[in-house]
Amino acid sequence: MPQTSRLLCAALLACLSLSAQGERLRIVTEPWSPYVTVDDQLASGLDYEMTNIVFKRLGIDVQWQFLPWKRCLMMLEQGEADGVLDIFKVAEREDLLLYPNEPLSDVNWVLFQSNDRPHPFNALDDLHGLTIGVSPGYLYTPEFDTSSLFIREPAPSHEANFGKLVRGRIDLLVTDRLVGQETIHQLKLRDKVSQLPLVLGSRPMYLALRRNVGMDLLVQRFGAELKRFKLEPAYAQLVARYTGDEPPTLPASSGDQSAIGVEKTVEQHESSAL
Repeated sequence: MPQTSRLLCAALLACLSLSAQGERLRIVTEPWSPYVTVDDQLASGLDYEMTNIVFKRLGIDVQWQFLPWKRCLMMLEQGEADGVLDIFKVAEREDLLLYPNEPLSDVNWVLFQSNDRPHPFNALDDLHGLTIGVSPGYLYTPEFDTSSLFIREPAPSHEANFGKLVRGRIDLLVTDRLVGQETIHQLKLRDKVSQLPLVLGSRPMYLALRRNVGMDLLVQRFGAELKRFKLEPAYAQLVARYTGDEPPTLPASSGDQSAIGVEKTVEQHESSAL
């Protein structure tokens, strides 16, 4: 049997197994707009919608839970969730999670400052002695995460971090570029807070599934279908809607070409195994 046929059959068996048990694939994630947004129990967002579109094409029903990031990681480790949306690919999780070859979005870590208390930033040395607001469990860059030049102070939410920044309880905060801009807009802080131009680092975000029977093949099919979707006009429209950026230029035909990624963001995220 050709390799493609074997993959399709195995993935179909995994799907049928879920259906036979009357179960949905249980996916957890943390809301952080514009990638995942939960408003009055209605979910939307760039990565959330992409993932739903791909799973629908694969014939997989999904049960979503929106929780703080550390809780998401705990549920994965305890087998209470089948997968997680918007997570980094790191060596510490290779024994637990499977990742598709195609990422959903890219995180761009940047710093935000209070306009009343500006702090020029061109290198980590410029943060010496400052207190930087962070999100619990998030991974940023190795240099930032291990530096002893400054204090990292966590807050329970992005909104709380911006509130502390405006009140002078922290000197700067770090978050994804688009998430920060969206939070500033929601909190009406455009005249009080500004983004510093230097990008600390960028990192791709994935949907990942727990290692289980049939999940490796399902992950492969998810990645292949996501790559195909990224070549369609509907993907460009989603990017434009949620990021405000111009849609990426699409090739005349997909063939075996790689999907055209938009170097934008999707943060989350945080993470180190608990």
